[in-house]
Amino acid sequence: MPASLRPRRSALYIPGSNYRGLDKGRSVAADVLILDLEDAVLPEAKKEARAAVAAAIGVHAYGTREVVVRVNGLDTPWVASDIAAVAAVHPDAILIPKVSRPEDIRRARAALAAAQAPRELRLWAMIETPFGVLNAQAIAASAPGPGAPIDCLVIGTNDLCKEMGTRIQPGRALMLPWLAQILAAGRAYNLGVLDGTHIDLDDRDGFRAECEHGRDLGMDGKTLIHPKQVPIANEVFSPSADDIAWARKVIAAFKLPENSNKGVIMAGGRMLERLHERMARRILETAEQIDSIGTRDAELD
Repeated sequence: MPASLRPRRSALYIPGSNYRGLDKGRSVAADVLILDLEDAVLPEAKKEARAAVAAAIGVHAYGTREVVVRVNGLDTPWVASDIAAVAAVHPDAILIPKVSRPEDIRRARAALAAAQAPRELRLWAMIETPFGVLNAQAIAASAPGPGAPIDCLVIGTNDLCKEMGTRIQPGRALMLPWLAQILAAGRAYNLGVLDGTHIDLDDRDGFRAECEHGRDLGMDGKTLIHPKQVPIANEVFSPSADDIAWARKVIAAFKLPENSNKGVIMAGGRMLERLHERMARRILETAEQIDSIGTRDAELD
């Protein structure tokens, strides 16, 4: 499990050149807002988008939402200006696209140091190239530093399919080896992992199925391209009533005096180990974190 309990069920991309979208982000019930300076912004609009994103973050208008900025690629002429402008206004993290090798993380950290970024600023790494998949373990292993720590891996499924020449199909069976490799790398080094986007906005059933697939694989949440996808992602990636009921029963069973010093117990006809108790506590802690932002979401509905 990742170290952070902060909910990341829904991570909504908002183009930096979409001024209305930047404003609307204040009333969207997404756990994470990814303000995008990369693919969603045309070259001629990069400068204005950068200024708009910096201004939006600077007024601290996004409340409890985690705010991340996706900068342009490390080999583009815009990345240094992106990082300098964004670091000055203190988002929660900077998302580096097309991370393919640990060297890319070193370069990103050097750029952050040059911009005198605050020490608490974190890096997110986007895995969306064949080399990124092959080097996922080495990239994740570089998470602690030196320099800004990596906090989360974001899977770019659409770019990966393009690079691999793979067709996106229901069930995503052809992607499973990549998804599993990236997920294992993230979990091995205690990082968050977010699933890629579903680009067919009219395919609600397909979107829900893809969210459920990512959840069952072990993802923390899903990246989104439209606010109307947020409610489904939030629902699917939240602990269910059955999950919570199971967690409470497990914790209660281990609290019984006769079980307090046991590593393995029998409860409800099932063998339970202390790892199940830890899983149960994680479920309840996650549910509590989600409940803590429930009032905000209810006000937005």
